[in-house]
Amino acid sequence: MAEEERLTLSDAQKKARRSRSIALGIALAALVIIFYVATIAKFGPALLERSM
Repeated sequence: MAEEERLTLSDAQKKARRSRSIALGIALAALVIIFYVATIAKFGPALLERSM
């Protein structure tokens, strides 16, 4: 069987990958918050006054 080649990342590449991952995580969290706030704003107070 052929041996698999593994890439070894330099410290700069690891730091760049981590920075991108953090930025993606923050962007995703911000999007979730925006959708949540927009949903609450769309329904308004009527959301709390509905019958169960």
